[in-house]
Amino acid sequence: MTQKSDTLIIGGGAIGLCTAYYLAERGLSVTLVERDEIGSACSDKNAGLIAPSHIIPLAAPGIVAHGVKWMFKRKSPFYIKPRLSLDLLSWVWQFMRACSESRMRKSVPVLYELLQTSHALFEQLDKAGVIAGCGLSKKGLLMLYKNRKTFETERREAELAREIGLQVNELQPHEIENLETGISTSAVGGVYYEQDAHLQPEAFIMGLRTALEQRGVILLTGVEVTGFEFANGQISSALTPDAKFTADEFVLAGGAWSPDIVRGLGLRLPVQAGKGYSVTVENPKQKPNIPAILVEARLAVTPFSDSLRFAGTMELAGLDPAISRRRVHAMLDAISDYYPNFDTSGLQSAEVWSGLRPCTPDGLPFIGRFKKFSNLVAATGHAMLGISLAPVTGRLVADILTRSTPGCDLSPLRVDRFN
Repeated sequence: MTQKSDTLIIGGGAIGLCTAYYLAERGLSVTLVERDEIGSACSDKNAGLIAPSHIIPLAAPGIVAHGVKWMFKRKSPFYIKPRLSLDLLSWVWQFMRACSESRMRKSVPVLYELLQTSHALFEQLDKAGVIAGCGLSKKGLLMLYKNRKTFETERREAELAREIGLQVNELQPHEIENLETGISTSAVGGVYYEQDAHLQPEAFIMGLRTALEQRGVILLTGVEVTGFEFANGQISSALTPDAKFTADEFVLAGGAWSPDIVRGLGLRLPVQAGKGYSVTVENPKQKPNIPAILVEARLAVTPFSDSLRFAGTMELAGLDPAISRRRVHAMLDAISDYYPNFDTSGLQSAEVWSGLRPCTPDGLPFIGRFKKFSNLVAATGHAMLGISLAPVTGRLVADILTRSTPGCDLSPLRVDRFN
């Protein structure tokens, strides 16, 4: 069986769905294929943060020193599972090279522009009724610190954010209590980013899915791309076990699976799967009013209307979604360090989820055409910013495919920058 459309999108997470939305808005016929269920790989049960504050890339000065302390400790916020992999070794080498002050400062304005644009697009999608049921809330984000030394060190990030134009307030303990009235905290200090927002990611994915179906986008689940037909620098079709999909343009939005999807094309894409976990508590007795990040524990805390979600950790273990209970327990043990009165008795039996984030060595996503194949566009590598950057990525890909002038400078995001 052969199916034809203007564009075939490979990957049904937030990035793929937003790309499909903006392409359909421009009148293109779109087919989207997903190897599993829509949003299941990384999008639907993450922290749900829309974070213009996250202008510091994953590859930042000092992270290597922290990483060396953490990377081989199974309970640490960052863990590398020992394995023989040339791709992993190459990625780590590129990552270490990117962790410099100069590289970080070049990345900050790029992320700032992407995040600001995406934030505005979320508001447009909400006003248009596309994601009206996702509980989009603009309460900001609290960074909470347990260690005074860490607080003082991290204040430089707050100053950098303020310099670039973000609304940032540094808070002492009594100021945190005045702002966060939903739950008491023992943090020694905090930083409050006023512009940040959050939403319920499952509802966000569902809203996009409904909008796409209404616009005639074909969404196919349980369909895995296993190869391509190509010639003379052009892809003609994507192959699956049961069908062939032909298109004029192909979009790679496969998240952490993206390198494997294009390996048969002779393309090397330096993306590693960064496993994260979330634990969702339904109808908790108490919860914060404002989303927070428990900084030393690298743990996000997001309140939804009828639940509370804790999400965090970074585990480089390949394409393995298996849940490590040891790491989950370590994540949950940190909660009482920041919220001493929070009842943690029901956490061990709460719903646990794992997702694989696609991480690039320099912390910037890949958005753009491959040199080797002129009708293949990458939209992957967003790490922890997949939800935050989904709308702007979708619109940029639509700009590329319709030969429109992109709203952002794409040169720092080019796919071949590590080749």
